[in-house]
This record gives sequence, C-alpha cells and structure tokens, in this order.
Amino acid sequence: MAGRIHPEDLETVRERSRIDEVVSAFVALRPAGGGSLTGLCPFHNEKTPSFRVTPAKGFYYCFGCGEGGDVIGFVQKINNMGFTDAVEYLADRCGVQIRYTEGDGGPKHEPGLRMRVLEANAAAAEFFAAQLTSPDAVEGRRFLHGRGFTREHADHFGIGFAPRSGTALREHLLGKKFSRDDLVKAGLVRENGWDFFQGRLVWPIRDSGRSTLGFGARRLFDDDRMPAKYLNTPETLVYKKSHVLYGLDLARTHIGKKNQAVVVEGYTDVMACHIAGVDTAVASCGTAFGADHSRMIDRLMTADAHSGEVVFTFDGDAAGQAAALKVFSSDASFTAQTYVAIEPSGLDPCDLRIQSGDPAVRELVARRVPLYRYVMRNTVERFDLDRADGRLAAVRAAAPLVASVRDAALVSGYLRELAGWVGLNPDEVRAEVTRANARKVPDEPARVRGAAETPGATGAPGGADAPAETTQQALMELPDPRDRRLETERGFLKLAVQQPALFDDAWFGVVPDDFAHPSYARVFGVLAAGDRRAAGFAQAVVAGIDDAVGEQLVVALSVEPLYGEPTAAYAREYASRLRLATVTRRINTLKSRLQRTNPVEQQAEYNRGFAALLELEATRRSLQAAAVGEV
Repeated sequence: MAGRIHPEDLETVRERSRIDEVVSAFVALRPAGGGSLTGLCPFHNEKTPSFRVTPAKGFYYCFGCGEGGDVIGFVQKINNMGFTDAVEYLADRCGVQIRYTEGDGGPKHEPGLRMRVLEANAAAAEFFAAQLTSPDAVEGRRFLHGRGFTREHADHFGIGFAPRSGTALREHLLGKKFSRDDLVKAGLVRENGWDFFQGRLVWPIRDSGRSTLGFGARRLFDDDRMPAKYLNTPETLVYKKSHVLYGLDLARTHIGKKNQAVVVEGYTDVMACHIAGVDTAVASCGTAFGADHSRMIDRLMTADAHSGEVVFTFDGDAAGQAAALKVFSSDASFTAQTYVAIEPSGLDPCDLRIQSGDPAVRELVARRVPLYRYVMRNTVERFDLDRADGRLAAVRAAAPLVASVRDAALVSGYLRELAGWVGLNPDEVRAEVTRANARKVPDEPARVRGAAETPGATGAPGGADAPAETTQQALMELPDPRDRRLETERGFLKLAVQQPALFDDAWFGVVPDDFAHPSYARVFGVLAAGDRRAAGFAQAVVAGIDDAVGEQLVVALSVEPLYGEPTAAYAREYASRLRLATVTRRINTLKSRLQRTNPVEQQAEYNRGFAALLELEATRRSLQAAAVGEV
C-alpha cells in the first residue's frame, strides 16, 4: 500500500497554486465583479459564460452544468487525473517536493522524483525535435514526407529524431545536470548507459495537461538492433501504458465539446485524423485499448456521457474483425455508445488520407455503424443462410449479442435487422433472444444501459453489499437553488461557508435538525464539526463530505453571492430565521396532534402537549423579533 501525501505538503500545494492562474491556462477569464472571474465553461458547450472562479475562496463553479471544486478538483477534471496525480501535477508546477507518510509498503517514491522525470522528459522532447533537422535524420524526414506530413505538421505534433550514436541523448541531458539515475528511472537511458531510443523517429506522448510522460518511436533503419517496428518508453513513475493515450493533449477539449472520441491504431493515424479535421482522435500506446482507457474518455465527455460516442477504426481484414470482436467483449466498460468505422478498401486513416485526401478521412468517421451491428453482421455471415439449419444456427449465434445490447430501446430494431439478414420471422428471432437472456449467468454484470446504475446491480456504493453509511451517502441529492421553501436554509449555509467567523461557537443555536433538506443538513453537520478558524475551512468541508454531490453543493455555496452585508448581526438574524422555520414546523405538528387528542379521556397527554405548545409559541415570538434585528 503506497503512502499518503503529507498533510503539510498538501496544504502548501493548495496555498501556492492560485486557482485563477491554473484555470486561466485552460479558460479565458475576465473580471466579473466582487473579486470573481468568469469565462466559458471548459466542461460543457455554452455561448454565454456561466463558469466562475473565486480566487479568494479557491473555488471554481459553473452555474450551467454544476461542475465545481477547488484547484485540485479542477486539475483532476480538466487533465483526467486521479487525486494524487493532480496534487503531484500542481506540486511540479509550483516547485513543491511532495513527501509521503509511510503506509504498509512505505513511501510511494522518493520526494521530487516525479518532477525530475517530467523535466528530463521535457528536455528530451526538445532534444529529439531539434535533431529532426540534422543530416542524420534525413530518413525520418523522408518517412514523414512519404506519408503526407509537412515540417509544420511535425512541429505541431512535436515529432523528433533519436540519433544513431547511442549516447547522444544521455550526454546532452547529463550536460544539463540531470543525474544518470534519474535518466534511467525516466526510461530515457538503459541500465548499461545506452540511450533507450536510437536511430528512430520519435513521438512525444503527453497527458491532457501537455506534460511529456514518455515517447513512442518507429524503426527507420534495417540495421536497427531492435526488431520491433514501434518501441515505447518502458513503464516508469509517470508513464503507464494502460493510462495514456497518444493525442490526448490535442484532443481533450474537442472530445468534451463534441462528446465524441475516435480511437485509431497508430501515431500517424492520429496525425492524419487531426489534420483532416477529425480532432477527437487518440490512440493507445503499445497496448490494446482497455477499460482504463475507456474510463479516461468517459470522464472527458462533458455532456451526458450516455449520449457520447466512441468510434473505433479498424482495417477491413480478418485482423480488423478480430479487433472489433475484442472491443465488443469489453463494451460493458464504456458509458458512451460504441461505434466502428471500417474502410472497405482496408486502408487505415493515414493511408486513406494519402490516397483520397482529407475529406475521405472525415467521411470514414461519418459512416460509422454501431459496434453491435457490425459484430452481429460478421457473426451471421459465417453461416450458410441458404440452409434452414444454417439460418437457425446464425440466429442462435447472434442472439446472445442482441441480448447484451445495453440500450434496451435499440433491441427491437436489432431484432428486426437480424431477422431480415437471416430471412426468418421476427417472432422466431425474438424467441431465441429470450432464450439467450434466460441462459445468462445470474451474477453476470448487467449490460443493458442503466442497469449498472441500479442499486445492487454492481458492487458500487449503494449495492446490496454496501455498508449503511455508504448507502446513505449514495442517496444525497442536489437541492434546487431556486426552491423558495429552502431559501433560508441555503442562505444560511452560504453565509456559514463563506463567512464562518461571523458565528459564535454554537452557530447561534442552529443544529442539523433545523434543515428540512437532508443534503443541507448533512453539509451543516460536517461544517459544524470542523474548525472554522483554520485556514482552508471551505476546502476542509469539501473533503469531509465524501460525496460527489455534496462536494458540488459546498462549492456552489462558497461562490454564490450573499444577499446582504456579512456582519455578525446579519448572521444572527439568519440563524434566527432558520430556527424560526423549525419552531413553526414543530408548532404545526403539535397543533395537529392536539386536535386528535381528547382533552377529557387523554387529559395528561393533552396538558403536556398544550404546555409544550405555549413554550414553542414563546420561542417563536422571540425568534421572530431576532429575525428582524429587534433584539
């Protein structure tokens, strides 16, 4: 088990990472008054700015799509990173060396190593790019030219050349004061001292924040001692092949805006697609496209991910069909709908662009078909449909595929298509699909769209095996900020989150039961349990919620404008109004109970209720006066 980031270092990273400076690298911000900045939200399409950054609070929030959080949350979302990677990204940016508290397996890695590896990779990328114009790189330039790429294209994608000498990169980086040990850990130099890449065309592989994580290199010379056509950086601290996608740095924003990702097979295919106008293209690096890759893409879909598209391009040969079947087998890991784009001539996007130009590449993606349809069609075509037993065998082979379709609304359409392909009555096909459903393994993961979100369908929070606390957290809902009935509750919490110092230690008598909405009550419970005098109080409340909806709610409360001048007297009045609402609810409940109580037959109970009512009425009068500042 890796160690956790030292709390002091985490707080230092937050303090040194000004959210307006970090966000402005991705969003054009302009003053919005009250110390806030505004711009177009990077997480959904909009024409009128609804995205707001409040530097004084350290939060961002979009009033259009509801995305919000602190600077670490922004980096997680915009760069498609986990929490630790986001902290390390910011630490690298502001020059903080992260320490880790020891877990079962000790520290995660030595402090500062990640920063040094990224710096070495950046220096190596510059070196490789400069070498592309050298006399030794003529073969590399000839390769690019033969595939229709210009010098401008090479510069745009950062393509470089690794010299053939075998030690040129090592000597260059040692001259820049990088240690030999760090170069080995970065995967740039082998243990024996030779450069990892020699005599090859090199592509930098970057994350969505444009940090260079590693490289992919193509063989150019027949005497290359490495037989593999393509060679990738070995697994390092920052380069994990199952967690990187080539072209993600260029495609990230476009994937979010278009709610589509196009997955191709190689570096030159990514280049060809982007140049042709398919700017959502990415490729896996040295490994098959897997579940981790699909989760990366899903997180970039800024609209409803269920309506998003992931389009795979495959060759039209047997290998391409096998690849499509492999993707289909893991289709359940996708939130977005999956499609396949096959060029009948068997050309990949790069060769297609060379032969037929940019429009042909765009047309290839436009002709995409649902992955299910493609796989079913290929399954049916394996049988002799001129024979009755062949038709029945084809239906039985394809029935499990239809039964696994996640979007239930599409099943009827696929049934009719399958019936038409094999020449059978749709009712016969439906019966076979029904039997295929019945043969499913009981604990097989649900593949019908929406089933995975049903509590108990998976091992996710809220399922049958989830602890009670997790189940309660999964039920947290986002209150409607326009609900007039909850206006006082929201106003009080905004004031408490933004100006906690205005309240006394008892929050002027407010308790969680004063909140009618359970989400507001839970936020106040966490808020009241925290140290409101500590720095980063709002961030601590966000961290204490441990619920995505709750975090979003706290961020919204921290950036929404207040209705009046924030003073202690104003805070006391707001608390009184909130408590007044609680007392009024109790009075109404008690009156209803007294009306149902017989004062003669239940005299003792009636008298206790009446006495309680008089006490509540007195409390209400007192709170009414306090709510308007009369006490």
